[in-house]
Amino acid sequence: MTKRLPCPPAPGPLEAYAVRFDDLFGTLAQRRGFREYLAGLLLPRDRNKTLTCLAGTEPVVGAQHAAVQRLQFFLSESTWSQEAINARRLELLLADPATAPHPGGVLVVDDSGDRKDGSATAHVGKQYLGSVGKIDRGVVTVTTCWADERVYYPVHACPYTPAHHFLRGKSDPDFRTKLQIAAEPAARAKAAGLVFRAVAADCAYGDQDSVRAGLHAAGLPFVMALKPRHGTWAYGRDAHTPVDAALLLTWRDADHPGQWLRIERTFRDGHTATWWAAEARLGWWGPDGNVRLVVATADPATLPAKATWYLATDLPRPGSPRVAESPYPPADLAEIVRIYGLRHWVEQSYKQVKDELGWADFQVRSDAAIRRHQTLVNCAFSFCWNTWFAPPPPAPRDPPPGPDALPGPLERGRTGTPAAPTGLLAPGTPRRPWLADALGHAATLLAGMVDETSAPSTPGTDRHRRHRQTS
Repeated sequence: MTKRLPCPPAPGPLEAYAVRFDDLFGTLAQRRGFREYLAGLLLPRDRNKTLTCLAGTEPVVGAQHAAVQRLQFFLSESTWSQEAINARRLELLLADPATAPHPGGVLVVDDSGDRKDGSATAHVGKQYLGSVGKIDRGVVTVTTCWADERVYYPVHACPYTPAHHFLRGKSDPDFRTKLQIAAEPAARAKAAGLVFRAVAADCAYGDQDSVRAGLHAAGLPFVMALKPRHGTWAYGRDAHTPVDAALLLTWRDADHPGQWLRIERTFRDGHTATWWAAEARLGWWGPDGNVRLVVATADPATLPAKATWYLATDLPRPGSPRVAESPYPPADLAEIVRIYGLRHWVEQSYKQVKDELGWADFQVRSDAAIRRHQTLVNCAFSFCWNTWFAPPPPAPRDPPPGPDALPGPLERGRTGTPAAPTGLLAPGTPRRPWLADALGHAATLLAGMVDETSAPSTPGTDRHRRHRQTS
């Protein structure tokens, strides 16, 4: 076996993180591509993080630059497994006590859609895109996110492929709807060793019997929202929708709450709010049924649309006859509300991976390249938490020799990264780093990113740490 050539180190603290993945890459070019891609994703955003941006070249005219072509080959043609990289990323998260999942956490299932055009691009189709709030051409990815009151991070991502990409359309044996995909990443998270109290999802999944049945078959408890007017068959004057069931609950005022229980919720900015929760009956759903209907609201008298949740869960009620037969520990009303409250952290993670880490900025066409890009974005996200909880030691006064000092050529093409001319370096973080060869002085740029640890345009990680929503 030939001796492995040393790889040019990644800037700043990124090297200590990247080296943990080195054994999963077979060549020096792959190890270098991994470092350069993550460094580009982590640099402050000044334009869409396409390959030219990640490589530090001008848009369009720099597309043929050797650095861009190298990253293009790394993403689309090189032989490495994105599944193995993601599995290693999860192993690192599980091994770190600061990010290790625990039974009080929640696994959130959701999907994210972004505009994309081009008939030759995998997964592109005319479908509802949450990022634009309407039906448009784009790519939708079903994702899972683990969260508790302190941290949150993406787990798996599975792009949805519209029917027209298959030879036989919806009748093709390989075609799966987003609803059919939903239970798979949740089961994969459990198989990967993640523990959580329940799977949480919004009404896009909660309204579907097939999703709840799939999670039940996989042995995964759930707390899922329902649409207020989601109809359920019933007799005569019985409740037909969740809101009908909520209106049947007795309520007079805060001093005479009837069937409602007071619940205090604490939000990430430190303020608290009084909510009310109650067990409702809807068809065969009830406090002691296989599925419970829990209504949580800020005002039981008016049930405001923006501050009322209708939740379906298979977690048994404390004291219920189902406790003895259920494989899951019982959950009271406060616990059900806490679990669903954590679901909203998937929206925060979307803001960061999209607004700062370039989740939707890829310009590749193949399925493998899209999945690899998503995996690398998730690695960059996890690196931020790794750096926040384990800040690197101060840099030595005498920096180690750069790539030019390595003996012999590294590979075809440029054998080292030349230092950026000092005249091009402005104090602090340059606004247009690609004009000054970003790969040459990425350590300066990356330092500004990891100091804040999370996206500068969204609440910083230090604020998340101190003011996380707890219920």
